[in-house]
Amino acid sequence: DSIEHSNKILGLDTAFEWIETEKLDSDKYETILQGFDGIWSAPGSPFKSLNGAINAIRFARVKKIPHLGTCAGYQHTIIEYARNVSGYKNAQHAEYSSDMENQFIGKLSCSLRGTKDKVTLLKDSRVSSIYDSNEIEGNYFCSYGLNDSYKSVFEQSDFIISGVDKNNSIRVLELKNHPFFIATVFVPQVDSSFDKPNKLITEFVRI
Repeated sequence: DSIEHSNKILGLDTAFEWIETEKLDSDKYETILQGFDGIWSAPGSPFKSLNGAINAIRFARVKKIPHLGTCAGYQHTIIEYARNVSGYKNAQHAEYSSDMENQFIGKLSCSLRGTKDKVTLLKDSRVSSIYDSNEIEGNYFCSYGLNDSYKSVFEQSDFIISGVDKNNSIRVLELKNHPFFIATVFVPQVDSSFDKPNKLITEFVRI
């Protein structure tokens, strides 16, 4: 629905298609994705195929295709980057594996499900420019997040940590030198309506 909200304000007719992650867990995933102008990694994990989700995110990152990851999409963006860029080939997500070695995404000690909290946006970041603000409120629906032991991996990466909460926990990541590659822990689509489309989603649709 949020895409339709943004379509209306932009005067566009953006079409969208749901692709099951299982279909992307093969050597043909690039052929499936090459006709799309953007990829949205949506909430709803565990996905049927972790590898399929990672393939889609990698495709967007490498091919410079606009990518938005929200909630579970944020989590899988972290796993993709850890495995394919940062050298943690066996980076784990707790929803898919109980292996504690290199468990980048783990069960949060305090679930964010059903909460709403302020997010401070980094000045001059892409996301603060999109929202035209240095502070927003985010709605959360997740019980899994980045293991703080690996936060330094992203502090030293090609990502900008552009949004944090009051405890300085990462809430938004944006990739440098990419047309649009943003991942959020919060779920911006629930803030959207025809009267007031979400600004982040509108920019994703516009670009």
